[in-house]
Amino acid sequence: MSTAIRPSACPGLLRIVPALDGGICRIKLAGGVISAAQALAVADAAQAYAGGVIEATNRANLQIRGIGTEHRALIEGLLAAGLGPTTAAGDDVRNLMLSPGAGIDRQMLVDTRPLAGQILETLQSHPRFHELSAKFAVQLDGGEALAMLGHHHDLWLAAMRQDGRLLLAFGLAGSPVDKPVAAVPLEAGHELLVAVLELFLERARPEQTRMRHLLAEMPLEDFLAQLRQRLGVALLDIDGWQRPAAVEGLHIGTYPQRVDPLLATGPEREPVYIGAVTPLGRLDPAMLKGVAQLARQYGDGSLRFTPWQSLLLPGIASANAPAVTAQLDQLGLLCRPEQALAHLIACTGSRGCGKALAETKGDALRLAALLQGHGRQPEVHLSACSRSCASAHVAPATLLAVAPGRYDLYFRDATQPGFGRLRARNLTIEAAEALLDARPRSHLDD
Repeated sequence: MSTAIRPSACPGLLRIVPALDGGICRIKLAGGVISAAQALAVADAAQAYAGGVIEATNRANLQIRGIGTEHRALIEGLLAAGLGPTTAAGDDVRNLMLSPGAGIDRQMLVDTRPLAGQILETLQSHPRFHELSAKFAVQLDGGEALAMLGHHHDLWLAAMRQDGRLLLAFGLAGSPVDKPVAAVPLEAGHELLVAVLELFLERARPEQTRMRHLLAEMPLEDFLAQLRQRLGVALLDIDGWQRPAAVEGLHIGTYPQRVDPLLATGPEREPVYIGAVTPLGRLDPAMLKGVAQLARQYGDGSLRFTPWQSLLLPGIASANAPAVTAQLDQLGLLCRPEQALAHLIACTGSRGCGKALAETKGDALRLAALLQGHGRQPEVHLSACSRSCASAHVAPATLLAVAPGRYDLYFRDATQPGFGRLRARNLTIEAAEALLDARPRSHLDD
């Protein structure tokens, strides 16, 4: 690889960073997609060189935890599987999030994968873009029903249709649920991205690592005026347009996927995808190998990881869906929305993080058992400190650790900063579950 790895606290494939439970390696997946063969390589690496913990992240990537001293052997195995960047410095900036249903979602307006390939290649090969922060991120949304719209990105682009023409609405320092600043023709999407990133790098000071930092000082109108001068197309006014809402829950269960009419072969062969949640964002090598085998035997040979810390198996014949779901259950994945554990998020906790105040993974398992006993499935985020590493957006309910086994409970409230409105302090898991159980479903599960 042609460029040196820069210092950073963020893990990557080529930069393994230390934690209490060993090293962490982050494997960035293009659009969340990984082939069955690549999944087997990840499982083998976790088994041979680490503690066997594989994490699905909230940006649809994978992490291996508990890595020992054999860093080079682990990295070389993953590179040989085709999981690395095209340049060493490019690893940090491959931060492009797509819908997990890109190319197969029935509601999509456009297949975003070709443009995504262009963007990823540019991010890796353009030396100037290697100056971007390892946290600087882009979202490309094709209008899918299955889409994570709550994560904030430095630049987001969303497909829309106006007067029969496909456009890309875009916004800065936000997400597709926000009001867009303008739009460009779909074919100008790559040009727009390059212009926005180059302008950001020219105008931002070194300490202004994110778009929100620059826009806190530079008026948006000034940024857009300078952006217009760089583009070969006009910025289009789309005042009043709003991205249609995504459909909740499509990351878990069995759903029909888009079919090419020329390839349709009848109802029993109609392809579906099956979504399954990784328990608290974690897999072990046996689980990942089992899913990879199912992808090969029944699907299209690929897995798609999602921002919900879950995975999809696409290309399953509908007649085979029940058998595949049963095998996913046996592997320990969560395939039914009525499973309380499928709706809980927990960070690494005190077993793996020096900043953690509580063992969130174990506490989440206890909470899930209590909620399951009462037939409740609220979305709850357990965070061992205020950094909120496990969730990129505010959950309907957050348990913020204050001591081992003790949490403050917050409910999401758009009028309040941070995690929302404080409901109670210093709760045990049992006391927190009682308050969650007493809260009306319509308020908690919005």
